[in-house]
Amino acid sequence: MAEVDVSSLTGVERAAILLMSVGEETAAEVLKHMGPKEVQRLGTAMAELNNVKKDHQVSVLDDFITVVDEQTALGVDSDEYIRNVLNNALGSDKATNVIDRILLGRNSKGLEQLKWMDPRAIAEMIRLEHPQIISIILSYLDPDQGAEVLMGFSERVRHDILLRIATLDGIQPQALQELDAILERQFSGKDSVKSSTIGGVKTAADILNLMDSAAEGDIMEKIKDVDPDLGQQIEDKMFVFDDLAEIDDRGMQALLRDISNEILLVALKGADQALKDKIFDNMSKRAAEMLKDDLEAQGPVKLKDVENAQKEILGIARRMSESGAIALTSGGGDEYV
Repeated sequence: MAEVDVSSLTGVERAAILLMSVGEETAAEVLKHMGPKEVQRLGTAMAELNNVKKDHQVSVLDDFITVVDEQTALGVDSDEYIRNVLNNALGSDKATNVIDRILLGRNSKGLEQLKWMDPRAIAEMIRLEHPQIISIILSYLDPDQGAEVLMGFSERVRHDILLRIATLDGIQPQALQELDAILERQFSGKDSVKSSTIGGVKTAADILNLMDSAAEGDIMEKIKDVDPDLGQQIEDKMFVFDDLAEIDDRGMQALLRDISNEILLVALKGADQALKDKIFDNMSKRAAEMLKDDLEAQGPVKLKDVENAQKEILGIARRMSESGAIALTSGGGDEYV
């Protein structure tokens, strides 16, 4: 990380500076409570730290102390409170998946440990399982990891797995516990998963969103050949890069803070003008002018590089949406959370 103004540090960079300041043992204890994605992002940021000024470190620590001072003992035995709040805020249908992820999924070990594995290793591990079992496992993974695992299978079976994911309407808790137990024995774990609301059109769309464009198109074509209506339902739930223009200003500003200028520059090469204008409007005048100049001076960029940059930004947007930091809407106008 080059020397920058402290106000421009992203949340991940601030967290990395904090962890590098508290010592190895304390940092390790903090990381134990995080998921694989958070650990990877923080680890990458920590590895890239250099030329950190003393005032940067002091500012980050001061901010942390301020936040801690404002905290209370609220949160103890709060599961039922969280259930009621989410149900009242989102309605029972939308709240169910969120509750499962927050309260139930956290207790699993067998399936949960897959989230720490390399996608290629997961693909190899489950390659000989029945396609229905594979579809359940991929539904349980986060969409970006599920997409990478799916790419580890031959083209012949990808569309079959996605079709099963899209038509998966939950699974009996007992069956999911048995699957979790099988995986658990391989990892020497003991707990069992309790969540049963996995799979469905939305999960299939999430995975497709994060796959290579060529593979995505091939799978969608085959699904539409088998079930045109289902294919259309999946397409309607998919979120494309230009849909980011629908994010509100506060959400766009939060998203831009977590995106590097290098990735943004490449991704905007193939973006609609409406999205470009939305981004320019949510930057400082100077930053917007600099980005415009860079776009004009930018030479030809490979389509694959543009698509990969857009997929990376979509992944960040989706994670922020899942955490409640921003609200996304698909091209069809459905809320995407």
